[in-house]
Amino acid sequence: MAAKSLLHSPPSLEPSCFLASQSNLIKFRKTRLGFRLRNQIEPIKWGESLSYSSRGGEEMKKKTTTTKQEQRGSVVRCMAEGIERRILMGGREEAKVLVAERYKVVGLLACVMCLCNADRVVMSVAVVPLAAKYGWSSSFLGIVQSSFLWGYIFSSVIGGALVDKYGGKRVLAWGVALWSLSTLLTPWAASHSTASLLAVRAFFGLAEGVAMPSMSTLSSRWFPSHERASAVGICMAGFHLGNVVGLLLTPIMLSTIGISGPFILFSFLGLLWLTTWASAVTNDPQDSPFISKPELRLIQAGKTDSLVKKGNPLPSLQLLLSKLPSWAIIIANVTNNWGYFVLLSWMPIYFRTVFDVNLKQAAWFSAVPWGTMAICGYVAGKASDSLIKAGYSLTLVRKIMQSIGFIGPGVSLLCLNHAKSPTVAALLITVALSLSSFSQAGFLLNIQEIAPDCAGFLHGIANSAGTLAAIISTIGTGYFVQWLGSFQAFLTVTAGLYFATTIFWNRYATGERVF
Repeated sequence: MAAKSLLHSPPSLEPSCFLASQSNLIKFRKTRLGFRLRNQIEPIKWGESLSYSSRGGEEMKKKTTTTKQEQRGSVVRCMAEGIERRILMGGREEAKVLVAERYKVVGLLACVMCLCNADRVVMSVAVVPLAAKYGWSSSFLGIVQSSFLWGYIFSSVIGGALVDKYGGKRVLAWGVALWSLSTLLTPWAASHSTASLLAVRAFFGLAEGVAMPSMSTLSSRWFPSHERASAVGICMAGFHLGNVVGLLLTPIMLSTIGISGPFILFSFLGLLWLTTWASAVTNDPQDSPFISKPELRLIQAGKTDSLVKKGNPLPSLQLLLSKLPSWAIIIANVTNNWGYFVLLSWMPIYFRTVFDVNLKQAAWFSAVPWGTMAICGYVAGKASDSLIKAGYSLTLVRKIMQSIGFIGPGVSLLCLNHAKSPTVAALLITVALSLSSFSQAGFLLNIQEIAPDCAGFLHGIANSAGTLAAIISTIGTGYFVQWLGSFQAFLTVTAGLYFATTIFWNRYATGERVF
């Protein structure tokens, strides 16, 4: 009905204003939002009366040769053009809105993803003085580092299913509350007993397992298809900046306040974020009391998966695993987590043991790559959206992005084996992580495309498999270092996994809907 009213209602703008925008639309067949005009616009003589009818006149009936399906597609395009025209002309409804509501949502998501990763990184830095205090071996360090993943692996599938059923807002809020509590309890658990520390870190991982499915689902609901990669890029930029925040602030807090300092700080920030989130966000934009009508129409008109229905039963696990595109996503997640957690958990220790730099210097060398990764992740999202707007297929775009995201890190890790200084090593790790961020515009977005009705469930399955790989790689690195005395062997294995997964992804991935 909204589309029809836009098509059949007479223009209410000043003639001069309409003619100016009309000339711009005639000049460019493709508008700024990426919608393509189907027909040329005929000049309007303002002296003539404009008559519109809900069913159309006789002349309109004679000119109509399209099918019903084509007419529906035209309505969506014209509707989006009408929305864009109103925004570009400075319509009254949009003039009152300083910041679009969807940008507020993605801003809050980016903040919580930053906090999510910063809470993980705190332990990666604090484990160094803890190991010195309690006399932990390298192999036991790997166990401590991976204990967070023990809970994470179980919550991913359950959390994804809960997101599909109850929405990302509520599930994410509970997750933040519980992982902030776990962060606060970590230093107490470490001083009490090893078992207490491992249990608290496992509970921390259990709470954080809902973050990724919630972010992915909320971004797909709040953004049109041609902006979705950029939105996810912003969220993941926040996630990677969490590494920078954690790596830089934790040594300062440790040296000034003590081991409990960084844990108290990040717990407080989580509770502060929660107070804003509870009242500012809804699961779906159409339920938001703050969103403007033009923005809501823009979001709805720009969606290709608008037929997603609430309350649909989840497909069986057997059905999801029977399709090769699902396995392409799962294996890509396995490889991505394998390499990511090796670098996340072991980089401070790598710089400390290989190049004999102190803890603060190691934190700086480790932080720089994550900062550039945040920037490159956003660039990857913008590039992906631009290719889609230019007419390239979703399948091709996802394969290009994912290939960059795996081949680049693989080559960089092989070169890292030959680094002779901490500066060269930091440069190679920076290249590896920066290029790996292109995976965000690959398998991470592909989940919503092949399974929009059960994206949270599929994301949880892929995350669980990836978490198992992260546990193996994190513990395995510790044992490799202890047995062989270097990181080289494990870096080579990781590079080979990147190359093998690239081949599998390009063979079986698709951008078409499967479920």
